[in-house]
Amino acid sequence: MATIFAHQYIPTDDTSIPLGQPADVAGTPMDFTVPTPLGERVDDDFDQLTQARGYDHSYVVDGEMGVLRPAAEVVSPKTGIKLTVKTTLPGVQLYTANYLTDRAGKDGARYAPRYAFCLETQFFPDSPNQPAFPSAILRAGEKFDHTTCFFFGET
Repeated sequence: MATIFAHQYIPTDDTSIPLGQPADVAGTPMDFTVPTPLGERVDDDFDQLTQARGYDHSYVVDGEMGVLRPAAEVVSPKTGIKLTVKTTLPGVQLYTANYLTDRAGKDGARYAPRYAFCLETQFFPDSPNQPAFPSAILRAGEKFDHTTCFFFGET
C-alpha cells in the first residue's frame, strides 16, 4: 500500500518532459493521498500512465519546501515492512520499473517490468526551463542544504 503526501503531480508530454504546471491528483489514477496498492491503477486508460508505461512522475510534496516533511510511505501487506520517506525538497518521483528487462536475480528469482519501484526526492524535472518550478540552480558561493530521510520498520 502506497501513500504519497502530494495533492498534485507534474504531468509530462509523450517524451517525459514536464508540461510546466502541476495538476491535481484527485479523481485520477495518480492519486495516492490514501493508501493504495501501487499496481491497482497502473494499467488504467489514462494518458500519463500509458505514455510512461506506468508511473514515472514527480509529485509535489505537500507542505513548505525546506521543511522536513513526509513525502511517501509504502507498506507491504504481506510482510509488514514499512518504508517512510521524508524530505525538504519540493518533489518525489515515483517510478515503477516500467522499462526493467526480464532478468534472473538472487536464488533464481525473476525480475521484470514493474517488479520494483523507486521513490526519488528531487527538484522537479526540467526545472531550469520551467519558470513556475522552484529553481534547482546552484550559483557560485551558494550553499545546497536539503535533507532526505528513509526509514524502514514494521507496521
